[in-house]
Amino acid sequence: MEVDIFLSQDEKRELLSIARQAATRAVSRQGYVPVEPSSRELKRKAAGFVTLRENGELRGCIGYVEARLPLYQTIAETAAKAAVGDPRFEPVSETELKNIEVEISVLSPLHEIKSTDEIIIGKHGVLVEKDFYRGLLLPQVATENNWDKEQFLSYTCTKAGLDRDCYKNPRVRIYVFTADVFSEEEFGAAREESIVERT
Repeated sequence: MEVDIFLSQDEKRELLSIARQAATRAVSRQGYVPVEPSSRELKRKAAGFVTLRENGELRGCIGYVEARLPLYQTIAETAAKAAVGDPRFEPVSETELKNIEVEISVLSPLHEIKSTDEIIIGKHGVLVEKDFYRGLLLPQVATENNWDKEQFLSYTCTKAGLDRDCYKNPRVRIYVFTADVFSEEEFGAAREESIVERT
């Protein structure tokens, strides 16, 4: 159940650049079609999320749970939607872009579990599902908030629009996944370079 796409530092940097350009174009109401990369890994179908933070605070987060597009396209689409299409936030403005930090999570396939004992905080993200209700939280959310397993599950249930203790209901299906998480902050010049490319 580990992420089965192994990205080099250069490939991660390229994905961050794609995400930055896609978000910027979306904010400017311009279309953006990323150039197909030469990397075979970036062209493999994969699930992924793009998280935007402004001065450390969440500003948008959108992703695809299923691997339905090549990874580079997944990141381009979700970055644009995180910038202007997350219903929890107002669209990012052009003046905010310089303060936005981009983080990417490349997801493993979902794995349904029989017991919450299988969940490892800091390693697993969680998805809960009941009928048409679905809620997902990425692995890093639990560690960033210092949540224990029960808190992590409760917040995931709440995000799905279900009762906080929905994870105790045998009719609720629980899935876990892992993620390869990386951000512009880790790559120093990645953010500055992408800003230069836009001008």
